Parts: sequence; C-alpha cells; structure tokens
Amino acid sequence: MPGLPHPPRPGRGTMSRITLLDGGMGQELVHRAGDRPTPLWSTQVMRDHPGLVAQVHADFFAAGATVATANTYAILRDRLTQAGIEAQFAALHDRALHEAETARRAHGAGRIAGAIGPIGASYRPDLHPASDAAVAIYREIAALHIPRVDLILCETVASLAHARDILAATVPGGKPVWLACTVDDEDGSRLRSGEPVTEVARIAVGEGAAAVLANCSAPEAMPAALDAMAGSGLPTGAYANGFTQITKEFLKANPTVDALAPRSDMGPEIYARHALRWVAQGATIIGGCCEVSPAHIAEIARRLKTEGHSIV
Repeated sequence: MPGLPHPPRPGRGTMSRITLLDGGMGQELVHRAGDRPTPLWSTQVMRDHPGLVAQVHADFFAAGATVATANTYAILRDRLTQAGIEAQFAALHDRALHEAETARRAHGAGRIAGAIGPIGASYRPDLHPASDAAVAIYREIAALHIPRVDLILCETVASLAHARDILAATVPGGKPVWLACTVDDEDGSRLRSGEPVTEVARIAVGEGAAAVLANCSAPEAMPAALDAMAGSGLPTGAYANGFTQITKEFLKANPTVDALAPRSDMGPEIYARHALRWVAQGATIIGGCCEVSPAHIAEIARRLKTEGHSIV
C-alpha cells in the first residue's frame, strides 16, 4: 500500500506538499446515472449501476486526485433498514471498497479512504444517538474498512458529541483517522450544531485524529473554519460543496438531494481559486464535496502545479 504522507503545515506563500482528495461521489453518480435520487442516494446508484462507482473513482484519479473516497458514506444500518435491505450491510460495504480498489489498481497509485457518514441524516446533529449506541455503530463500520483502506475519513461531523463518538470508534483500529466537520455556511467558525470549531479541533487532538478538516459546507465558510483549526498542530484541510444552501426541506426526515440546488457560480476555475486560498492559509489536504466534479479537481491540480506545489 502507498504510504500516507504527514505534510507539515506550510507558511503563507511557501510551496507545499498537498494531498488532493477527490470530489463529490454521490452527486456525480446521481448525475451520471440520470435516476431520480432516493433516500439511499449513492448506495442505490451503486446497486443499480455496477461499475459506475469505479468509473467515477478512475476519473477523479485521472484528474489528479491521490485519494479515492470509498462510496460508503451512506451505508449505515438505519438507512438500509428503512429501505428493507439491512441484510445487505456488509455486502454493500464490500462492493464499495471493491470498486475503489479496482480503480486504484487500474490507475497504479493512490490511497483509499473509508468514508463514514453521520447517523440519521447529514446536517442533523439532533439525530445523533446516545454515545454508547453511536460508538457501536461506527465501530462496526470501521472494522469492515480497516483491513482494506489506507485511512478512515469521518465525514460531515456536525457536533462535538458526534466528533467524540466517531473518534472513539475509529482511532483504536490503528489506521490514520481524518475528522471532517461540516460548518455553518454563514459562520465557518461554528459547526452545524452551533458549537465552536476550535473545540472540535481540540477534541481531534485529544482523541488521536491524524488530521482535522472542514467539509460539505459553502466554500466561503472554509477560511474561518481553517483559522479555527490552525492552532491544533494537526494537518488541516477543506473540501467544500457546491450547493446554494442547505434548505429546510433537506432537513426533514428521509431527505433527498432534490431539495438542494447546485450553484451556477461555482465552476472549476472559481472553485479552484477558493481551494488555493485554503492552501495559502496552511491547508495541506484539499478537494471537493457534493457537486464538485473531476473537472473541478483537474483545475485544482493544474493550479497547484503551476504555483509550484507538489501533489502527494
């Protein structure tokens, strides 16, 4: 397996070693499949269109990404139970990891991140269960991922309780764990729960995370989040989404991405401009979340190389 770099935090204006993540697997799958989104989201597309996930991974690798984020974000028992397919829990994780492994093998390089999404729904810290239950749920997923991934990516963490529980479940497995938090679109110094990002960064250090990031929030919110994380001493990063806003409709039970609209002002050049600003702030891990395509990642890779940074 390729080694996992531990890049130092760069100073402003310095050339850096940058880990370039991929973009938004779920939305890319939905767009390519042309199917109406369901509450199972990218999991449903993976079931209905075998091989499409590997194709998306391959396109992100070709664009310059060095990490393939496995399509496991939404494979949680609570979501599968609602769809009547809980018995497929382990098989679906296996399928998602296999598709990432297939793409990496064809590409000949890169790392695989096992993605773990929030219990209940994204952006809903009020749905996070009691600690004992949450740790058990996340531990089961981590056990499936750890033998086959290079790192665990805990995504869209919306509260301090969520951060504590998912780190308690994943860090003991021995693989590097990157904690990625979703922040308020209007105030990136706060989580979706309203709690301070500085506190989640402190938890990340105390619980043994290998990096702390901000994800699935507006690009404009990332600078404040990165400032709040800067004192942690950990590698920091950001990967934003391209939605206009997180609507009230989306925060209802069983949401689908039909309730969200993509921004018309966030093409590859503009998004890459945001990403390079995060690097100037000290971020060493960047990429994209929902509505960020291979074309966006390719433009970030081009800009990084033009400015003299190394992609690792």
